[in-house]
Amino acid sequence: MLERYLEDLESRLEVEVEEELEAEWQVFLEGRCPAPYFRPRRRKAAPARVEWPEILINPALKDPELMLLRELAVASGCIAEGNGQILNIRCNYGTTILPSLFGVEIFYMGEEHDTLPASHPLPGGAEGIRALLDAGVPELDRGWGARVFDTAAFFREKLAPYPKLSEYVRIYHPDLQGPLDLAEMIWGSEIFLAFYDQPELVKSFLALLTETYRRFMRRWDAEFPAREGRFCAHWGFGYAGRILLRDDSAMNLSPEMYREFALPFDRQLLGEFGGGVVHFCGRGDHYIADLATVPDLTGIQLSQPEYNDMETIYRNTVDRGIALLALPLESAVKPALAAGRDLHGLVHCY
Repeated sequence: MLERYLEDLESRLEVEVEEELEAEWQVFLEGRCPAPYFRPRRRKAAPARVEWPEILINPALKDPELMLLRELAVASGCIAEGNGQILNIRCNYGTTILPSLFGVEIFYMGEEHDTLPASHPLPGGAEGIRALLDAGVPELDRGWGARVFDTAAFFREKLAPYPKLSEYVRIYHPDLQGPLDLAEMIWGSEIFLAFYDQPELVKSFLALLTETYRRFMRRWDAEFPAREGRFCAHWGFGYAGRILLRDDSAMNLSPEMYREFALPFDRQLLGEFGGGVVHFCGRGDHYIADLATVPDLTGIQLSQPEYNDMETIYRNTVDRGIALLALPLESAVKPALAAGRDLHGLVHCY
């Protein structure tokens, strides 16, 4: 079944179209976009020649062939629509990949929701965290770790007979979250009291999670290295650097606590992996000035601009040469331009 869809996608992918699109992205990522904002499009659309199936996430989690088909369906849609997204696929196991190494209990959402699974915090509170610290960095093949690497190898094997797919469909790094998000998922909401009551324990745990992330990503880079001279991609957009960190939990912290408990660990990872992007849901304008001081930060992706003072965001991103990625055109970008805001050609929008 899979080969039918691989052949369809290979036949519709035009090298010249993808090369032109990647060149446009490269200009944007180098800060040379001549327009007020960046909204790329393929110059030619290519509708599917076969009907692609709809694959729900729960079956895909249990079958790498279904997961690959689900991921490739998105790439097929990009070519069919002629939009400006980079073709990319991932081992889509959600936020629980690194927490699973520490033994969290994963729970699946109902089939009707078609939503990635989540996890329960470990029992035991602070004592449970101390036990994790005593055990050190877990084996990377625990939990869903082995499945992630095996699935990526399966993707690469299946794409190998198709030269255009192998060249232009990037396999991007899985959802490893970020140290603070991981800490909240594994510890649970009690961590917010521990920031005050047991700050050194929290920092030790964050250091352990940072080292675990580092080792996992080093292995990923060794087994699935980025192509020399090519930018990376995530969620369909290109970016400079190697990683994309998630900082959703940081919206709950004051700027002072962010500087103490989140920023040092994000800074370490961005520095080690050649820079990258930080994503956050919700509000981040209260700590964006601190985050913007990280020299290896190349971009910000915020999913809810309506919860932020966007002028504060712009001052600490595009005014400092840091790209904003995947902002909505109508609700965020056009109002900013109408107000006379210079975006310096550093905002990518959809």
